[in-house]
Amino acid sequence: MLDHLEIRTRRLDDCVAFYRRVLEPTGYRLVVDGPKKGFGSNGGRLDFWIAPGEPSIDVHYAFLAADRAAVDRAYGRSGEHGGVQERAPAVLPQIHPHYYAGFAHDPDGRLIEFVSHVPV
Repeated sequence: MLDHLEIRTRRLDDCVAFYRRVLEPTGYRLVVDGPKKGFGSNGGRLDFWIAPGEPSIDVHYAFLAADRAAVDRAYGRSGEHGGVQERAPAVLPQIHPHYYAGFAHDPDGRLIEFVSHVPV
């Protein structure tokens, strides 16, 4: 099980603006606004960090959303602040019958996913 994820970027302000906007529907918010930016969920965990540095772009990670509507909202916002939408939200039955996900790229080109495992 992962405890936290830290990404690096040369575009700190752009990435923070992007993630603040797209993660809000999933319950994540910016909690630590220091040299490194820490995002956490309503449970108080700080499990997503953004730091200055050279970006690794050949990665893929997913943010859990409470339901399909939250996936839709997060994906809808992903074209803002330098992000690029890739695949609109849809059910991916090859993973499991209730796997609902949308895919986008952040300002550094990393593939991010918004996913819900909850039935309609």
